[in-house]
Amino acid sequence: MGPTAWTTSPDLPPFGLGRVVTEAGLAPVPVIVTVWVCGLYLLGVHTLRRRGDRWPVGRTLAFVPAGMGAFLFATTSGMAAYDTTLLSVHMVQHMVLSMFVPLMLALGAPVTLALRTLRPSPRKALLAVLHSRVAKVLTFPPLTFTLYVVSPWALYFTRWYDASLSSGYVHEMMHLHLVLVGSLFFWPIVGVDPVPGRVAYPFRVLLVVLTLPFHAFLGVTIMDQTTLLGGDWYPRLHDGPMGSWLPEPADDQHLAGGILWGSGDIVALLLVAVLFVQWVRSSMREAVREDRRLDRLEAQEARAAAAARAVPVSDAAAGTGADTGAAAVGDAPDAAEDR
Repeated sequence: MGPTAWTTSPDLPPFGLGRVVTEAGLAPVPVIVTVWVCGLYLLGVHTLRRRGDRWPVGRTLAFVPAGMGAFLFATTSGMAAYDTTLLSVHMVQHMVLSMFVPLMLALGAPVTLALRTLRPSPRKALLAVLHSRVAKVLTFPPLTFTLYVVSPWALYFTRWYDASLSSGYVHEMMHLHLVLVGSLFFWPIVGVDPVPGRVAYPFRVLLVVLTLPFHAFLGVTIMDQTTLLGGDWYPRLHDGPMGSWLPEPADDQHLAGGILWGSGDIVALLLVAVLFVQWVRSSMREAVREDRRLDRLEAQEARAAAAARAVPVSDAAAGTGADTGAAAVGDAPDAAEDR
């Protein structure tokens, strides 16, 4: 197969930031998925507000413009047009789909929104899925962590990446895989949805921190790799019209490894900051709940003590009155005798 395979135009102009906009297209599948997902989410928000319930604006912004907007951008903009022409562009797309999109979708809490707006029957079905053994296995933290750190190695150091360059189906499945694996990892860690796999905040921070050396090691490995990723795909592109402006494949691969290393660390550190804020807020809410619980206990103890003090006083008063009456009755004959 020559360099004019399904995903690569043989006459793309030199890449630049402006090309991200000018070379954008309307890929049917990403557009349809984005429209449906955003439409259902916004319908849920409208349903809540129509019945007077509140839904945080931040969640809507995280899910719709940030999460799904980034997904659409990565799969339909000029980034998608050049993702099989320049490995460095593909790597930016990879990080957006595997880290940024899942992070934003998780912060949007779509499961919580669905549970609050679905009718009883579909809500019951969703709850059954959330409590199923399959869901518990797929969100088991050690498993999701392993999938997240191993899948990039499997992508770039097997024939999978080569196949994604020459097959449209495999290429789209790769995009879906990146989002799904990222979601399995991020959703229980940073999301607010009631999904299985939730662990304490210290363990969440530890899982995220552990991804840093894996991203760094993978990035350095790609940078120092003498064998080109994709085999002869990128060298053969130099034989066509784009050869006049394409960088050397080895140089572009070196840049791609640096992008993976640097962006992975930046997003991971951003996630640690998000977790820290969530941790602090959770601790503050827990402190408020504990204060309220202690106040209730104190009030209950005060009422019990007041009741305990009130009972003996009443009994003493009743007893005193009875004794006085008895004495008066007993003294009456004596009084009569005296008279």
